[in-house]
Amino acid sequence: MQANDTDKRYAQANKEAILALIAYAFYFIWWYVCAYGLGDGDPELYSYVLGLPAWFFYSCIVGYPLITLVLWCMVRFGFNDMPLEAETEAKTAAEAKAKHKEQV
Repeated sequence: MQANDTDKRYAQANKEAILALIAYAFYFIWWYVCAYGLGDGDPELYSYVLGLPAWFFYSCIVGYPLITLVLWCMVRFGFNDMPLEAETEAKTAAEAKAKHKEQV
């Protein structure tokens, strides 16, 4: 029997990997569209936000805190803490701890 057929950790790890790739794609598209979309053209015609070119402000100044917030939410609500050892090993270790506590 293969471990990944019954182990729910593989499904969770795949879900987390897909979420991470989606977040990376979102940030890359955001940055690319803002940097090259707003920054394409004559620099004399750029619009400015807080003294910075709009393309830089939106791609770097707004984009970084935005992706940080997205990643925080993703980790907080989409990722699960799980043991790294196999379930049978975890059960055996838990049983050994319980027996040791009973003996003490």
